[in-house]
Amino acid sequence: MKNLNKTTKDNLITYGMVLIAYVVVEMLLKAGVISSLLQGLLVPLCVYVVLAISLNLVVGISGELSLGHAGFMCVGAFAGAFVSNCVKDVITAGSVRILLALLVGAAAAAVFGLLIGIPVLRLRGDYLAIVTLAFGEIIKNVMNVFFIGIDGSGIHVSMKDKMSLGMAADGNVIINGPQGITGTPKDSNFTIGVLLILVTLFIVLNLINSRDGRAIRAIRDNRIAAESVGINITKYKLMAFSVSASLAGAAGVLYSHNLASLQASKFGFNTSILVLVFVVLGGIGNIRGSIIAAVVLTLLPELLRALNDYRMLIYAIVLIAMMLFTSSPAGMAFRERFSLKRLTGQKKEGKEEV
Repeated sequence: MKNLNKTTKDNLITYGMVLIAYVVVEMLLKAGVISSLLQGLLVPLCVYVVLAISLNLVVGISGELSLGHAGFMCVGAFAGAFVSNCVKDVITAGSVRILLALLVGAAAAAVFGLLIGIPVLRLRGDYLAIVTLAFGEIIKNVMNVFFIGIDGSGIHVSMKDKMSLGMAADGNVIINGPQGITGTPKDSNFTIGVLLILVTLFIVLNLINSRDGRAIRAIRDNRIAAESVGINITKYKLMAFSVSASLAGAAGVLYSHNLASLQASKFGFNTSILVLVFVVLGGIGNIRGSIIAAVVLTLLPELLRALNDYRMLIYAIVLIAMMLFTSSPAGMAFRERFSLKRLTGQKKEGKEEV
């Protein structure tokens, strides 16, 4: 461990934190300590962690404000659920089926990220936030008017009603307009969610610490200087945006395979804002902080449910405390001091050298 640099140590600590949390939760599940209500939150918890990590890539690392993350999640959720419903009679193994759905959902969201990012990333600041917000709302409303079915002759699509599909008697309507998709196999579980978190961390952390990641951060810190030394601004911004969109799509697949019924109304503006709150409270650019914020703020309302009237008051106080801890000078100094003493051991090594 002494030969590892600080970045590698931080990354290993982040991976270790996730694995330890997984082992502890599995032990508690086997002991029957966790209630059925909290058990139902485990998969959504993994979904929000993946969303927070992926959004931090755009907001924290790339320095762009995006409010359309729920839109990419919606694309991935519907693409993955559609594929699973099409192949559920052919592929009976749930693990194989959800792996296929994850790949398709991530690819579909990445394509939408590229298509949206090429014209949109020429904007900055509030303008980019407004356009991405509009994209998220457009996706949600477009999915409400799609009717897609499948029969022996192939796939049928209509934007009028399911009677217009013109399917054979043995046909099956998969996407039923505002009613969405029903009957998706519930292949998601906590283990798959944790594996997706680890894959997301691997992709994001390696991108951040790579040559491409340094170029992305250079653009964030000083766009003019980065452009003057030959860095392709559009290329690297689009890279971060499309990777983030792809991971959001994968989170959507995990989410869709945990529900009996999937509607586009679940991917509204409030979802994008909630994920942005996780990123801001965890510390913009702080991947580990995003994970902790997503876990705490997802579990807290349920853990405080017994307090009834005081539940939201305590929730608001925790939000303020987390913001002060992550953003105030005193909180930042404390975290830096804790990191140096407990995590890297630099202070101890300095004393030994003296």
